[in-house]
Formats: sequence, structure tokens, C-alpha cells
Amino acid sequence: MVDTLEEMKKVIRKHMKELKEKYGVKEIGIFGSYVRGEARAESDVDILVDFERPIGFFKFLELEEYLSSLMGKKVDLVSRKALKPHIGKNILEEVVSV
Repeated sequence: MVDTLEEMKKVIRKHMKELKEKYGVKEIGIFGSYVRGEARAESDVDILVDFERPIGFFKFLELEEYLSSLMGKKVDLVSRKALKPHIGKNILEEVVSV
């Protein structure tokens, strides 16, 4: 289980080739409580992702599960294209790219 932002970034970087090839990930970043330094043991990991190509709903869920297994904790995956303007602005200002 990873517990710090730096550990999470290392894990994602280590698997980036697979994320690109299997899921079409173009860019990925972390936002939320881990970036703000407010994470607790039960906190999930908020990840923002941008894709090179559409992957479909089930592949998206598969990616979320895969990232959860890598992190050893629940991941909430958000597509950049799905961001609503009023919330998206805050997320984009906070996100730490990997």
C-alpha cells in the first residue's frame, strides 16, 4: 500500500508504459486530499486521466480497478473530458501531473 504522494507518483511512472498501451492513457495526475496534505489512512486516491482514444465504460472501470490494486487503496478515477466547469477548474489548479 502506498501512503504518500511521492510513492504514488513512483508507482504510476513504473507502470506508465502499460497504462499507455493497454488503456490509452495520455496524461495522468493526482489531486485531492493527498495533494493537499489532508489524507488519512482511509482516504481514497483521486486520479485525473486524459486518454489518447476513447476506451469505453468497462475499460474505464477496469483501469480504475487496476490503479486501485497498484495503490493498495481505492482509486476514484476522473476523466478530464468528464469534468464539469465549476468543479473542473479547482481540480485542474490542484492536480499534480505524473
